[in-house]
Amino acid sequence: MKTIQQLFDLKGRTALLTGGSRGLGLQIAEALGEQGARVVLSARKADELESAQAHLKARGIDASFIAADAARDDEIARLADEALARLGHVDILVNNAGATWGAPAEDHPVEAWDKVMNLNIRGLFLLSQKIGKLSMIPRRHGRIINVASIAGLAGNPPGSMETIAYNTSKGAVINFTRTLAAEWGEHNITVNALAPGFFPSKMTRGSLERIGVDKMCEGVPLRRLGDDEDLKGAALLFASDAGKHITGQVLAVDGGVSAV
Repeated sequence: MKTIQQLFDLKGRTALLTGGSRGLGLQIAEALGEQGARVVLSARKADELESAQAHLKARGIDASFIAADAARDDEIARLADEALARLGHVDILVNNAGATWGAPAEDHPVEAWDKVMNLNIRGLFLLSQKIGKLSMIPRRHGRIINVASIAGLAGNPPGSMETIAYNTSKGAVINFTRTLAAEWGEHNITVNALAPGFFPSKMTRGSLERIGVDKMCEGVPLRRLGDDEDLKGAALLFASDAGKHITGQVLAVDGGVSAV
């Protein structure tokens, strides 16, 4: 029987994270790397990835990066092939890359809808399919963590945000997670989703400036926004042997917003 320390230990494991250069992706990379996983980060901008790699290496984490656009089919295929060539196999896949777009539903540009959907759900599907088929299914082992959002669980409060494409895409991520978990369970692959509430980030900066921190915290039972540590424990649970009997689940990390 393993000790609790052994259950959460990721030494010898490998992890590929999209959207890993900053924000929630980098936070998750810290958690996995600090527990011993070899980490490969991916995002579009090489300069941001270089900064993230340096940040992780300063914390003693074995980290490298591959610049790729997770909204393009050819780039997704290249990312998977390069990650597998570098790591040998992928134990943990974290699908975090995402985009949003703010516009009233009646005026939402179709091209913006397609941009959000291509990255947030199509790209997530294609990378999961590729890594699953080439690495996880043959090895009969894998952990897939999809970063959804509480925006995929409900609509937006009146007068707050107008993000119909983003909310719809994250709802798709949630059902994708449940469906893939049921299908790939026989291969000993777990598939779970994190549903963060509001975390300050580059993506959320506009909403934060428009609405204000105090106003946003009013609807949060814990009266606070997410910080640079709040996803780490949940991500580690899903990535490690401590979560080996958890699959198809969506865990909201939102200060209680989804509970009220």
